[in-house]
Amino acid sequence: MHETGLVRDLIRRIDQAAAASGATRVACVRVWLGAFSHLSEAHFREHFVAEAQGSAAEGAALDITLSTDPADPDAQHLRLESLDLEV
Repeated sequence: MHETGLVRDLIRRIDQAAAASGATRVACVRVWLGAFSHLSEAHFREHFVAEAQGSAAEGAALDITLSTDPADPDAQHLRLESLDLEV
């Protein structure tokens, strides 16, 4: 499933960023979902919770921005905007 792969890759990048910063946990994840990313906010949350189990992002709050602009060059993508890390 395309959505699972997107979220799994996001969790991998979050874990790498947390490890590089010496963080033990991620408190908040801010993401942007493109208009053609095939993810609603609820669908993204569902995949995120499942994929984050056992990772530094498990239990992290999610701040999700949904784009409605199909002309955006990133309209098919999911973008990690920022992380709040706990060291």
